[in-house]
Amino acid sequence: MLSKAQTVSFYLNHTIKSAPTYHTNHFMDLQIKPISSLKVVWRKDRKLDRAIENDKRYKLCYRVVKEVLNEPGQVIPLRYLEKRRERMRLKVRIPTFLTGNPGLFDSYYDRIKPRTNLVPFLRVSGRLKEFLEEERRIYGEHEPWIVSKLCKLLMMSKDKVLSVDKLVHVKREFGFPNDFLVNLVPKYPQYFRLSGCPGEGKSFLELVSWNNEFAKSVIEGRAEEESRLTGIRVRPNFNVKLPVGFFLRKEMREWIRDWMELDYVSPYEDVSHLDQASREMEKRTVGVFHELLSLSLHKRVPVPILGKFSDEYRFSNAFSSAFTRHSGIFYLSLKGGIETAMLREAYKDDALIDWDPLLEIKDKFVALLEEGWRERAERLRYHREEVKKNREMMAVGSGEYDRPVYDE
Repeated sequence: MLSKAQTVSFYLNHTIKSAPTYHTNHFMDLQIKPISSLKVVWRKDRKLDRAIENDKRYKLCYRVVKEVLNEPGQVIPLRYLEKRRERMRLKVRIPTFLTGNPGLFDSYYDRIKPRTNLVPFLRVSGRLKEFLEEERRIYGEHEPWIVSKLCKLLMMSKDKVLSVDKLVHVKREFGFPNDFLVNLVPKYPQYFRLSGCPGEGKSFLELVSWNNEFAKSVIEGRAEEESRLTGIRVRPNFNVKLPVGFFLRKEMREWIRDWMELDYVSPYEDVSHLDQASREMEKRTVGVFHELLSLSLHKRVPVPILGKFSDEYRFSNAFSSAFTRHSGIFYLSLKGGIETAMLREAYKDDALIDWDPLLEIKDKFVALLEEGWRERAERLRYHREEVKKNREMMAVGSGEYDRPVYDE
């Protein structure tokens, strides 16, 4: 049976137009060639782009819901919400959005200030309240998983400290509850410590203690499981699968093959001794990207968000080039005008197959939306039938159906 490294080497040699044996001098040239000079042409993957497009409507609805939930009392004047359309990246007016997505809010009239005219307000619907209860239940059920995620993010950072502002910015990507800093972090003083001045951009979350159970990457866990099932020791390494029709130049094929033969560097390992431009550091950086994407809800994260952690995770200034250089591991989508790094192995065509347990929340919300969409479709169908009946009755009343037909 082939080991993981042998399997990758076989794949690169036979699937991507096998490269001939090269001489020692050429091998040395490859070793010293700067990583930044190794270029791979970006190629569009329509199936993975479609995976992002499939979630577009759900994410837009959730964005509007969160806007209302963040308001005092979870109510908001309709005209105030209308003014925030650009911030929410909503292309239609709020009344049009509400018509197309019924069941999220109830509308009623109230005064913004005493002695002012009544204006339309929006509040959370009974259906949406039920979803929020389900959301709280799911978060509570999977709290240990959320804690381990947060610990892992801290453990991969060079100083085991991350900015609170940055963590709040990525909470949606990793599935953290909105109140995780207030209600979750204080419950685990054995792991977390908040320091600094909240609200001033100088607040930090620190790791208090190291947990060896958390310091195992997805790749290491996968290798251990494969070794257990086969009885053969498997080296931890990346799954490499280039899309159909993708071609790499011979020089790049050889570099990747040699790079894959290097020992895997865990994202939880101290790499302060490694040269930033070395192939070993590249292996570690790709390992960090793989682990971060594996911990994310949808196994994809916008590149600008990853860039916010460049210093904490020791990314180079040109870190995004790694996603195209390792196109068999990642895909760099440009959908929606935003660069998004995606983990190839987590998808089959446009469907996510590596399922995070917290995605149950998304399923519940999509079910809520679909219920409203079905009801709207039913109302529209009923309305069309009524219009058709009325036209037929008017036609009968006008005598159109009683007129004799004569042959010429």
